[in-house]
Amino acid sequence: MRIEVRNPPYKIELGRGLRPARERRPAALIHDCAVTDYARRIAEATGITATRAIAGGERAKALATYGELLSWLAGLGLPRDGVLYVVGGGTLTDLGGFLAATYLRGIAYRSYPTTTLAIVDASVGGKTGINLPEGKNLVGAFHAPEAVWADLEALTTLPVRTFKEGLVEAFKHGIIAGDRALLAPFDLHPGHPDLPAYLARAVGVKVRVVEADYREAGERRVLNLGHTLGHALEAATDHRLSHGEAVAYGLLFAALLGEALGGDSLVDEVKRLLDWLEPAPLPDLAFSDLWPYLLRDKKARAEGLFWVVPLGLGRLAIRPVEAKILEETYQRFREAR
Repeated sequence: MRIEVRNPPYKIELGRGLRPARERRPAALIHDCAVTDYARRIAEATGITATRAIAGGERAKALATYGELLSWLAGLGLPRDGVLYVVGGGTLTDLGGFLAATYLRGIAYRSYPTTTLAIVDASVGGKTGINLPEGKNLVGAFHAPEAVWADLEALTTLPVRTFKEGLVEAFKHGIIAGDRALLAPFDLHPGHPDLPAYLARAVGVKVRVVEADYREAGERRVLNLGHTLGHALEAATDHRLSHGEAVAYGLLFAALLGEALGGDSLVDEVKRLLDWLEPAPLPDLAFSDLWPYLLRDKKARAEGLFWVVPLGLGRLAIRPVEAKILEETYQRFREAR
């Protein structure tokens, strides 16, 4: 399946057994250590000899790793008309995209996502970034890839938990678009015949939102549904709670917040998602423990922290919320899990 992105223009190829063409430009390739065999096949097909393996996970998105990779590219002498291939999950996509955005003030890159999370979310939309000790994704740039190749054969090596966690983002897209088909990922697995269409449907939601608001001046903020509390949970637990687990919990908090503000309840739908995901137990954290991380959230504005609140399927509000309502909702949230 091919999805055309118009703003900025690039193509997303999604299917099984995709084979890249020979690369004729100067090129380098970075990849997650977990997908070394897959990365080697891409390097052989494209003729790229300069490769670098990185241990994936949120710790890869550190200033030290970013600096080492910049020096590696400079040592290679990769020129401004060169291209960087990025092979791996969401953390590699974020890191590699930011590397390409800033090396020589910006070079081209091609994304080869190897997880469901990277396919439906991280590789699409041009957001790149790294973490600081103070919070997640606090350094970054908008820098779209020149192409995304999502070969679903790469998903066959994923642990079941990792496969499921990526579909939390697809579920989120279902709430945003009011698409109930995306709220039912429960039977899917890497070999399922309906998986390509499901993933393409989820990617299509994000593409439509991003095309309308590439630099997140307004509408694109709906994609942060579940992420405000989710990112705080990740940071407060030093990423012992994974991104997919944290966002799933964040979606439950958002659903409860929407209910508290008079919207249609989506709590049962999100609870079904959590029952299917079977995440790690919710950490024993008070709302005050999360507040410092919430204040550093990159979506905070001068007038305060804005929350994406689902008031029903396909109906979302982006607004500040009184501290009292947040604290009361957080108590309900803890009782619900």
